[in-house]
Amino acid sequence: MQTTKILKARKRIALIAHDHKKAELIEWAVYNKTVLSRHELYATGTTGQLIEQALDVSVRKLLSGPLGGDQQIGALVATGELDVIIFFWDPMEALPHDPDIKALLRLGVVWNIPMASNRASADFLLTSPLMHQEYEASLPDYSQYSKRKI
Repeated sequence: MQTTKILKARKRIALIAHDHKKAELIEWAVYNKTVLSRHELYATGTTGQLIEQALDVSVRKLLSGPLGGDQQIGALVATGELDVIIFFWDPMEALPHDPDIKALLRLGVVWNIPMASNRASADFLLTSPLMHQEYEASLPDYSQYSKRKI
């Protein structure tokens, strides 16, 4: 049995970028300032400070990714407190917190969260008509897993 979750017209968006992708994310955010300012923004560490300064909007800033920010974002996904993840990650550089990143991306899939990992996918996501209206997202039924005998 599937359940659903309503994503309101004002989405809760996580913005994350690896060090070599921060400039690209900030440039993208500035280009999309009008749209992003209509939503509630969350970000990890330095990325949050940079976005807040560049857009002159409030951003809920979490820890830096390697210090637990990726896991904080994952926790918000798991508790239904985030609607969208935009994560400009660097595929060319291994990072010490790669397991955290993989866990975050996994949770996005588990909880059916719209995600973008580069500028093109972020452009498509942000310009979707669904981004600006209420949306009923299907949530998988994990009750058999959560009720299993251990």
